[in-house]
Amino acid sequence: MKLTIQYAIQADGLPTEADFTAWVMAALPDGSLDELSIRVVDAEESRQLNNTYRGKDRPTNVLSFPFEAPSAIVFDYLGDLAICASVVEQEAIEQRKNLSAHWAHMVVHGVLHLCGHDHQTETTAEAMEMLERNILSRLDFPDPYEHDE
Repeated sequence: MKLTIQYAIQADGLPTEADFTAWVMAALPDGSLDELSIRVVDAEESRQLNNTYRGKDRPTNVLSFPFEAPSAIVFDYLGDLAICASVVEQEAIEQRKNLSAHWAHMVVHGVLHLCGHDHQTETTAEAMEMLERNILSRLDFPDPYEHDE
């Protein structure tokens, strides 16, 4: 597996490459992939990406960009994640969650999106949340949705 981590910001308490690797591997259906990139961004870069690709002019926690190779090309690149460190930190504070657990949740959530999962309907949201709960439990993190219910 080739996991590329880009730290576009300097901040204390950011996950290590080993953290990201463990979280990504846990989220993959068969525990393997060829290539994935994660970019840790600031609020401005997140806002720009969110506005450009989703039409929402605000920063967000995680954006997923699945790679779709042209049909004639065989390339096992899963895609890219852009994770906004300040939004993840603020959410963890507001939701009274452990920062590392929330980072893990954002990585797992993003990887599941790259694998084709979504939360556009109640049914798909419930299925995706159950996957997230199971994966995070295996990583010894608490249920990320327990305070939402």
